[in-house]
Amino acid sequence: MSTKPIWRPTPSRVAASRLAEFQRYLEHEQKLSVASYQELHQWSVTQPAAFWKAVWGFTGLIHSEQAKHALLEPERFPGARWFEGARLNYAENLLSGRESGIALISYLENGERRELSWACLRQEVAKVAAALRRCGINEGDRVAGMLPNVPETIIAMLATASLGAVWSSCSPDFGVNGVIDRFGQIEPKLFFACDGYYYNGKVIDCRAKVAEIVPKLNTLKATVIVPVLPSHEAPEGTRSWEAFVTGEEEEPRLQFSQLPFDHPLFILFSSGTTGAPKCIVHGAGGTLLQHLKEHQLHVGLRPEDRLFYFTTCGWMMWNWMVSALASGVTLVLYDGSPFFPQPATLFDIIDEASISVFGVGAKYISGVEKAGLKPGESHALSSLKTILSTGSPLAHESYRYVYRDVKSDVCLSSISGGTDIVSCFVLGNECLPVYEGELQCLGLGMAVEVWDDGGNPVQEQKGELVCTKPFPSAPIGFWNDLEGERYQKAYFASYPGIWAHGDYAEITAVGGMIIHGRSDAILNPGGVRIGTAEIYRQVESLDEILESVCIGQDWQGDVRIILFVVLKDGRELTDELQQNIRSTIRRETTPRHVPAKILHVTSIPKTRSGKIAEVAVRDVVNGKVVANQSSLSNPEALDQFQSLDALQRA
Repeated sequence: MSTKPIWRPTPSRVAASRLAEFQRYLEHEQKLSVASYQELHQWSVTQPAAFWKAVWGFTGLIHSEQAKHALLEPERFPGARWFEGARLNYAENLLSGRESGIALISYLENGERRELSWACLRQEVAKVAAALRRCGINEGDRVAGMLPNVPETIIAMLATASLGAVWSSCSPDFGVNGVIDRFGQIEPKLFFACDGYYYNGKVIDCRAKVAEIVPKLNTLKATVIVPVLPSHEAPEGTRSWEAFVTGEEEEPRLQFSQLPFDHPLFILFSSGTTGAPKCIVHGAGGTLLQHLKEHQLHVGLRPEDRLFYFTTCGWMMWNWMVSALASGVTLVLYDGSPFFPQPATLFDIIDEASISVFGVGAKYISGVEKAGLKPGESHALSSLKTILSTGSPLAHESYRYVYRDVKSDVCLSSISGGTDIVSCFVLGNECLPVYEGELQCLGLGMAVEVWDDGGNPVQEQKGELVCTKPFPSAPIGFWNDLEGERYQKAYFASYPGIWAHGDYAEITAVGGMIIHGRSDAILNPGGVRIGTAEIYRQVESLDEILESVCIGQDWQGDVRIILFVVLKDGRELTDELQQNIRSTIRRETTPRHVPAKILHVTSIPKTRSGKIAEVAVRDVVNGKVVANQSSLSNPEALDQFQSLDALQRA
């Protein structure tokens, strides 16, 4: 852990920040003055009702009825009641972000570019909402989408939310079973699907897949095909987007159902490989309020900003990104491979679209570094002020790479949360310094702690990431879990009344956090707990290695560490390279971190949001069945880990 920051904000940036504005708001409205971010965070978790009420007022959340109380029964977790009596609409807040200007800029991998003004976005949402009403879609009905990251996906979601119906989406690269495993549980009445998409130079036609899926979703009233590819007719029994939105009213009026704070908005799905995906239900008010807080107080978004996040519609970062419309920003969308036709594609878009906040997965940053890209030399990047990273821990080397080869004056914020909370526990902050390998700060209003094995809060020690108090974006429940048993088991089984998130983490001396890996993937040789991120950092610093996965193999009554590596083209896993890997790990960590075996593989299984599927690899190596392979983007990669001779001997 570095004691010297790799970046500090200028005094002028701090003074002009949204967080500084919020602190002035608190001084005026609540006569509260704080001397530091840590002091502000402490107040936000000890006075949650006052804090979240202040966020509501500061961000100008639009509502038709105000709640009498911000928080009732705060001692119940789950079960605390937020802003009871309030009435609002999520879509209304997003569509009221700005009166004029550009709302969406969209890129496809084939080079197609579109712009939608705020007026056009509102008009299109009104048309789709009217079409949904004609189909009989009402409050609480489910609408599903198997769609790429294009404007029509946002339009369909906002139209759904405007009526009080519930939106759920996945990316079109899911197989038939993967789609049915998800949407089959929630019984949608309407299904939006694409005719195809572009990825890595290929054109993928989805029409046959749609034709196979639709009969298996027997609650559907209609299926609507969003055109992405040229000259494709909608499959038989479906309706084209154009035919669906064309009605008697040429200019239907935007209408927004006014709904309770905890009215269902999204159903998101867990990406685990241990069984059928969990259907996680998020409420409209909690999602909106949390996202407004994160976007404005942590990222610092203003209406003049342009926000990009590389994400599919099956990852919660899509939902998080879209909510930024409520802050009046322009969203920049991209669908396709980030490395096609060449590794600099997304940096080209930064310059062309004047992106100010650029969000990607940690693996993307390490990938462009491995590709030898130096965007700071090849691109202007004059608009860029913040880089966001999530999906997995951001390696120390990636911090150095960004400040050395991308841009020296940028706030690099690694953030961490998840589908379960459709938001973050740990975030960035443009008013704080950046330290290598650290997430900058605990989220405001989030009572995050790290607990040791005895359930005691610790600092500068590794342990379980927990949240000790309720927060508005906690799920309102799981679908078809009426008694809440699965919900309780998922988050509260370890510590009653305490949210256990499943991350192995450490709070640092400066109040930031290091994520050492997922708790369920922690290595435990000889009873010593080791986070996989500690090993990845060392292994992937070596030039010969593209990426790696590390698991614990059950062996002779204990666990031994097995490391699998993907090599750069033309490289071989020689004895010399293996020795270099082992000596690097031993030198930079401890002898216990050194793998017992190092094996070469050509690819590593990942979830559809790009996360390495460590648990799936571990289960295959240990002879267990991976129950939900449809959650993987490349399940065929698991075949390489099956019954390996090298793992049957010492």
